[in-house]
Amino acid sequence: MNHSEKTIAVIIVEDESILRMLAVLAFGDAGFEVVEAGNAQEAINILETKADGLHVLFTDVHMPGPLTGVHLANHVRDRWPWISVLVTSGRCAPTAQELPRGSRFVPKPYDLAAIAGHIKELAEAA
Repeated sequence: MNHSEKTIAVIIVEDESILRMLAVLAFGDAGFEVVEAGNAQEAINILETKADGLHVLFTDVHMPGPLTGVHLANHVRDRWPWISVLVTSGRCAPTAQELPRGSRFVPKPYDLAAIAGHIKELAEAA
């Protein structure tokens, strides 16, 4: 990027539309470029064409379909290793062995400003 400060691009993967909408608005207001998906397969389809421009994956663990957020997180780390991973859940906390190395987990309910801080830290560390 030729900008003096890169715009952080994040893909939000959340099946609960209200939570996804709130995150999209909050992260847009924080200055991030935001892409959204309602499940893991939709996210993979988006990543197939837009991964080069993305910096952080923020995904819920539990979603409809055969792929969980943990599956998605590991697939993203294997396929697109430059994308940092932030995982959330209100039902369970995945173990460190289940999540890709270097990823972070934040339990729900979460503070959107704190999540924005995690996204910024992860993007800058990459």
